[in-house]
Amino acid sequence: MSIFIFHRVLPNADPLLPFEPDAEQFDWMVRFISRTYSVLPLVEAAQRLTAGSLPAAAAVITFDDGYADNFEVAWPILRRYGVVASFFIATSFLDGGRMWNDDVIEAVRKFPGGELDLREFNLGTHALTDTASRVQCYGAVLGKLKYFEHGYRSQVANEIGRRGAVPERSELMMTRTQLRELHAAGAEIGAHTHTHPILELLDDSMAIAEIEAGKLELESILGEAVNVFAYPNGVPQRDCSARHGDMVKKLGFEAAVSTEPRYANAGTDVFQLPRFTPWDRTPTKFAARCMMQLWKRRI
Repeated sequence: MSIFIFHRVLPNADPLLPFEPDAEQFDWMVRFISRTYSVLPLVEAAQRLTAGSLPAAAAVITFDDGYADNFEVAWPILRRYGVVASFFIATSFLDGGRMWNDDVIEAVRKFPGGELDLREFNLGTHALTDTASRVQCYGAVLGKLKYFEHGYRSQVANEIGRRGAVPERSELMMTRTQLRELHAAGAEIGAHTHTHPILELLDDSMAIAEIEAGKLELESILGEAVNVFAYPNGVPQRDCSARHGDMVKKLGFEAAVSTEPRYANAGTDVFQLPRFTPWDRTPTKFAARCMMQLWKRRI
């Protein structure tokens, strides 16, 4: 079983976000996936993986965080090709919020050219000369900042955003109304904690509280049980571990996904399901890398 992971689908290409597909790219990705794989919602896929009844070339399409463009751009494309997807929502950012990483990205977009000095936060200095240097800058900053203590991480990101004149409120994330409409239209909704911490950096009581808070809020919004979960950042042993899988299981989830880049097979723990997405941005290379995964699991 291949589980594809996406975050955003942009209406148009954004040079500052070269790792996010735009609508045109996502269209051919979904067209290929729909013609090549049997696409299932995650909870069904996990149940059938356990039961040994997966269809040939099974796949799941997932989205993390809860960006508004998932509803506005990605969902119409998914429906065009008749495939389902699973959306994992970090609930504290609904209705006008913005994730800490986007505080930084949007600030770097707005900062004037020259040297950006973030040494007071132990985040170095960065020359902003062109778009490539801005991408390199926020990549380096986020790579380090994500492992700051959770509360301090938000404080630093907010301060960088303030200095970059980034508005306090944002339309980047879904509203509760959009989330309900997405769910009513047939999308699978999963939990992604409340504030998107690195769970491995929290003590157990804080970690389980974060997981449970996101689940309960989603269930209050949707009026039904939420059964699937995605670990924030999701690298096994660095961002999450087996004890978090135990927490997720005890809270009543049926499956959880990480970001380990491989496919799942009969021996895979359904609370540590891996995910990947080929990074290629041409149809031929994207298809070739997907087919390599299919071929490798048949030998």
